[in-house]
This record gives sequence, C-alpha cells and structure tokens, in this order.
Amino acid sequence: MIRAAVLPAVGSPLEITDIELPEPGPGQVRVRLAAAGVCHSDLSLSNGTMRVPVPAVLGHEGAGTVVSVGAGVTSVAPGDGVVLNWAPSCGTCHPCSLGEVWLCANALTGAANAHARTADGTVLHPGLNVAAFAEETVVPASCLLPAPDGVPLTDAALLGCAVLTGWGAVHHSARVRRGETVAVFGVGGVGLAALQAARIAGASEIVAVDVSAAKEDLARAAGATHFVLASETTAKDIRKLTGGHGVDVAVECVGRATTIRTAWDSTRRGGRTTVVGIGGKEQQVTFHALELFHWGRTLSGCVYGNSNPAEDLPVLAEHIRAGRLDLGALVTERITLEGIPGAFANMLAGKGGRALVVF
Repeated sequence: MIRAAVLPAVGSPLEITDIELPEPGPGQVRVRLAAAGVCHSDLSLSNGTMRVPVPAVLGHEGAGTVVSVGAGVTSVAPGDGVVLNWAPSCGTCHPCSLGEVWLCANALTGAANAHARTADGTVLHPGLNVAAFAEETVVPASCLLPAPDGVPLTDAALLGCAVLTGWGAVHHSARVRRGETVAVFGVGGVGLAALQAARIAGASEIVAVDVSAAKEDLARAAGATHFVLASETTAKDIRKLTGGHGVDVAVECVGRATTIRTAWDSTRRGGRTTVVGIGGKEQQVTFHALELFHWGRTLSGCVYGNSNPAEDLPVLAEHIRAGRLDLGALVTERITLEGIPGAFANMLAGKGGRALVVF
C-alpha cells in the first residue's frame, strides 16, 4: 500500500489515503516519486472545469526514480531518474503526423484506465495519465522522459508541466524575438516560467500582471521589468509603459474571459496574444468585426506550451545548468500530500507561485 491524494468525485475534497498499486504490466513502469507540483489544472480537474474519469489519483507534474519495469520495456531501467510526461504523443494520429505532438488526439486515453484500488476495492483512474499525487505510480513507458543530468529530481518535477508550458508559450506559440516587449498575466507557476522564458528570449521590457501585490518580488526575480496590479485600467497602464503602443506579446496564464480580453487590449496593433490559462465554458470572450480588422492582432490558444517534451527538455536542461533558468524560483511552498488541499485554496485566493509536494 502507498499513500496518495484521491479525488472521490468531482467537487469533493481530496482524500489522502492508502491505495493498492499493482506491479507494472507489459510496457509499464513503476516510479517512486521525488516530488510533484500542484498545478492549476489539478484544481480544474477537481472542480469539473476539465473532465476525467473519477474516482482518480490526481497530479500530473512530477519526477522520480524507476523502481521496476514490465515486460518489453527497454527505454528505462530501475534506478533511472525520470520526468513524467502527462501527454505522450501516439505518433500516428493526424496532429502527430503534422508534427504537432502537443495536440495528439490520443494523449489522454490512458486517463480512463484502471490504475489502482482503495482499501475497499474501489477502482481508481490515473488522473491525467500519470497519477503523480502518490508516493509511487505505474505508468506506460511512453509517459517517461529522462531526467536531465545535473538537475535534482525535486526541481526536475517542474519540467513536467509548468516550465514546458511557460517556456513553450513564449518560444513556440508567441515566438518572442529579441528586443520585443512582453506582458505576462498571472504570476503563478506557469507565469513565473513564462517570465523567465521571456527574459531568456531577450525581451526588452517584461510586464508582469497579477491581482496580488505580494507577487511583485517573485515576478521581478523571474525577470519582470515592470509590475502592474490588475485593475480596470490594466491595458491603459501597460500601454503607458510601452510608449502608448502596447506590448508586442501578451501571455495569458489565468483562463478568465476578462483577463483574456485585457491581454488582447494590452497588445499593440499587429501584436500577439497567447492564451495558456484553462477556463470554463462559461468564460465567453467577445470581439467585434471592426476591431479584428483594425487592430490586426493575433489571438491563439496554447496547449502544453505547444511543446515537444522530448526535444525541449534537453534545451531547458542547458539553460538550467548555465544558470539562466532557475527552477527553484518557481516554488513558494514545499508541502506533503496532506498540504495539497491548502495549496488548492491558495491558488483560488491568488497566493504564491508553485507548491511542490516533496516525498
């Protein structure tokens, strides 16, 4: 038996309990977790904004050590450090055939599988494939990436979602160029990664926007040159900071209609807005036809940073080893499994950056 955070039903509190995890079958790998990040997507799963089969073990951002492997697994061996990849590409669907592996049509099919059982025999599903809110997990070998050399596994956990998403939003989706101006809306784990990515890309001015003034120091440490407290005048405030034009790129990491609209309004004519935040269906964003023509802006969604994890992790590892990317700067709280409900509450209240479950 191992300890895990279980979502018994949508809208129910998480239960920290013992579960029975099977040994890995063919093509599967058992991993002992070193750490798991608490992502806003986990909160979205718990409240029904995103749907997965329940009951489930949540958690999708993690890293650990291979304990054992099932038949046919040759890509990893016991003792290997690995990063969990919650959205493995199948390599055969239409998006994968186009090289858009982040849009793989089959990436989340594993979420419907039976993963483990509670003490009373209730079948549990693996959340977003990898069930990282547990001391150990069993996953398909395709859900594992080699942990970068020289990066502690507790830090490497953040590479599984926050860093890939924030980095990819800046480098792949928005394609920030040296000298451009950038605004990042939402200074959570992904937003902090996006701020660092914008700095690494050579952005000339980086504006961080958040509802909490307490996040200014976090934002500036990550690379922000300006901090704007979110208000009804946010777009005007950002234009004032950029010569009246607006920023070249806005990265929205919140997933609210008002924030998306403000991010759009904050960009210059011809600017680019990338939406990373996951909002519910009730979050309706409206534009009128004339402004779409007049402003010539681009609005795009961004899934998992439009990243190819197998290709991007080595690039990120080089930035980490060179000191350009600081994973520890994303973490504002280190907790146990029992601390996850409190981390959810902090996210709802707009407090802190990334909470990290350390095993």
